[in-house]
Amino acid sequence: MAFIKINKQNFYHNLNQIALKTGSVEKIAIVLKDNAYGHGLILMARLASEFGIHHAVVRNMAEAEQIKAFFQTILVLGDRIIQDEVCSFAINTLDDIKEADKGAKVELKVDTGMHRNGIALDELDMALDLIKAQGLDLVGVMTHYRAADELSSELFWQQKQFETVKHKVLKSGFSGLRFHSHNSAAILRSKSFDEELLRVGIGAYGYNELPVPFDKTVLKPVMSLYAKKVSTRVLKEGERIGYGGDFITPSSMTVSTYDLGYGDGWCRGDSRQPYMTSEGLAILGRVSMDFIALESEKEEVCVMNDAQAAAKQFATISYEVTTSLSDSIPKQLV
Repeated sequence: MAFIKINKQNFYHNLNQIALKTGSVEKIAIVLKDNAYGHGLILMARLASEFGIHHAVVRNMAEAEQIKAFFQTILVLGDRIIQDEVCSFAINTLDDIKEADKGAKVELKVDTGMHRNGIALDELDMALDLIKAQGLDLVGVMTHYRAADELSSELFWQQKQFETVKHKVLKSGFSGLRFHSHNSAAILRSKSFDEELLRVGIGAYGYNELPVPFDKTVLKPVMSLYAKKVSTRVLKEGERIGYGGDFITPSSMTVSTYDLGYGDGWCRGDSRQPYMTSEGLAILGRVSMDFIALESEKEEVCVMNDAQAAAKQFATISYEVTTSLSDSIPKQLV
């Protein structure tokens, strides 16, 4: 069946570039949510740990339980807040505080402009009072930037908002906290870093989504997607391929089917504008549930070795390409 190659050297190159930005590997928290952006949760956790990373970020406790052995701390972004030795939990609403288990480690998320999750700025004092009243262990305060990858001043506006948040939290009597706001885009465009933690996601996996005017930190894609040959046939001129017969052979062609399709999370795309693989082969006709057709006799083909380049063909972003891939696709470490 189709398989994914994970390039350890490229992953470590990316982490090294990011560590140069933070000034320390100790400040990096690797974001491993959603099967490590499609790269394999446990595999990437182990590799990150071996590199020297001590902190991770996941979506829920189900993910956290699988990787506890690798990290000193794990931030759970969305789940019921319970007491746990390793895990801290994001607070997104006032109700989260009220429903949390006493003594649980929490990290207060403040909405500085993203308007997705987090405590509103005018709720901050109330949230801090509730955290004390509920007997929660506040270990961190964070926010998320909505436009760090855009050429605008919005990042600086949100940073000023977060500075106000920091001042209020410290003035309220909390200490020993880790403040963190930077995502991949923010750290890649930053000239200095003075927070206690960086949450790095897509950058660690090899993608710098910043537009051209920014100084470019060269990152290397970690994932390559391969498909294996299922069958081969020689078709005459004028024969049609696949559902709807969208592709008509312009001449005699040797065509093979390969075991990758939207059943594996590969995008169906538009057969009128065929996807070109990283080897320069056009997908012929429609992608079906389990198969694609290519003019090739190779036993295996590299369908994608750069999700950012693939995403441009599908008019989407690298995140969607990698996270859509089925977690059942086998991974090979190279």
